[in-house]
Amino acid sequence: MPATVMWFRRDLRLADNPALVAAVEAARADDAEVVGLYVLDDALWSAAGANRLAYLVDSLAALDAACGGRLVLRRGDPRSVVPDVARAVGAREVHAAASHEPRGRRRDEAVRAVLAERDAELVETGSAYAVSPGRLRTGGGTPYRVFTPFRQAWLDHGWRAPAHRPREIPWAALRSEDPPRATPTAERLPRAGEDAARRRWHAFLREGLAGYDEARDRPDLAGTSAMSVHLRWGEVHPRTLLADLAAADAPGSDVASYRSELAWREFHADVLHHRPGARTESLRDVVPDDAWATGPAADAAFEAWAAGRTGYPLVDAGMRQLRATGWMHNRVRMVVASFLVKDLHLHWRRGAAHFMAHLVDADVSQNQLNWQWVAGTGYDAAPYFRVFNPVTQARKFDPEGDYVRRWVPELRGVAGRAVHEPWRLDAAPAGYPDRMVDHAHERRVALDDFSRARG
Repeated sequence: MPATVMWFRRDLRLADNPALVAAVEAARADDAEVVGLYVLDDALWSAAGANRLAYLVDSLAALDAACGGRLVLRRGDPRSVVPDVARAVGAREVHAAASHEPRGRRRDEAVRAVLAERDAELVETGSAYAVSPGRLRTGGGTPYRVFTPFRQAWLDHGWRAPAHRPREIPWAALRSEDPPRATPTAERLPRAGEDAARRRWHAFLREGLAGYDEARDRPDLAGTSAMSVHLRWGEVHPRTLLADLAAADAPGSDVASYRSELAWREFHADVLHHRPGARTESLRDVVPDDAWATGPAADAAFEAWAAGRTGYPLVDAGMRQLRATGWMHNRVRMVVASFLVKDLHLHWRRGAAHFMAHLVDADVSQNQLNWQWVAGTGYDAAPYFRVFNPVTQARKFDPEGDYVRRWVPELRGVAGRAVHEPWRLDAAPAGYPDRMVDHAHERRVALDDFSRARG
């Protein structure tokens, strides 16, 4: 029996998956079966962090179960694997959601060309975003560089309703390879899969959406949805979240705040679509090249930051949360990033690479451009002279120190807000390091560097 190929990538789900709907409709029109294919790309497998790989294996297992055990895994270069599978099953079409990250676009063009040589077609339907990157333009026809007008254009443009989940998908039985083994560095990872994503989201709608606008900045509270992991792997589509938000019984300010976070995610995807070099290159130069610390001392400082041993409790708590769970609260991400760039004077690329190696939700556009936002080098970024004070941030967003005490056991015996400034205690907590730098001094250094660049 002939078949149509559904090539899963960043859409590891069956619900609200327009590419899957298109594949099923094409198969039914030809009285064919659907080959559900996922290609374990060797290049990505060798470069991705262990936490992401372990999570991916779990997510693929969940998708395989949803497909009745008929998800086809193949390992190799998609540029050859996908056309070979299509030829083997006599497929005239390979269906997939459009990719917008630089590497994905190059891969898909190569696959498209090989398929065309074999009288087959790559059919792209939908994307990982409510509004596909590249679709919105300013009145002058240029890409957006500022978030607020982008968000308004995004809201004005709107998005389609969620796609229905196909019934009785005629999955083809085809040889599948065993998934590779992946051992995470984190002690515990979020539960993977489409069902886990929907459970987490519905729990947040019931218990977390009301009050989200204020609670989302509090790492000591369960104030965020933690849906970034599921969005990154496409276990849920943002369009589904937006539809549920529109129907939610919650204050308008909370709904608008959450919707704005989704818009921010799509803004960064749009920026990378137009400026693929932003993955590794600063969009703006804000300090002289000699402002970045290098050499053995800089390497030692980076290692202390990565290990959560800077002597600044909020920074250390965030870095230890990352190591333990493969995730970090967004407010804390900003604080630890600012500390690396503006207190330790290390280039944002070093921090971005560390996050990519350890975060389960690591996504090129979100990770790289959020780092550029903190560093002041991106579009609509925080100005370089905005330097997060790790103590002030801790007092404001972890007022009783509960977050710090959870992740920094050496400080669990310190009561109240004193936990944020252990160097002021009469006796230093056993095992906890002294401050590696003086924030006030390093802030002045960062501002002087900024002034030199402007001059």
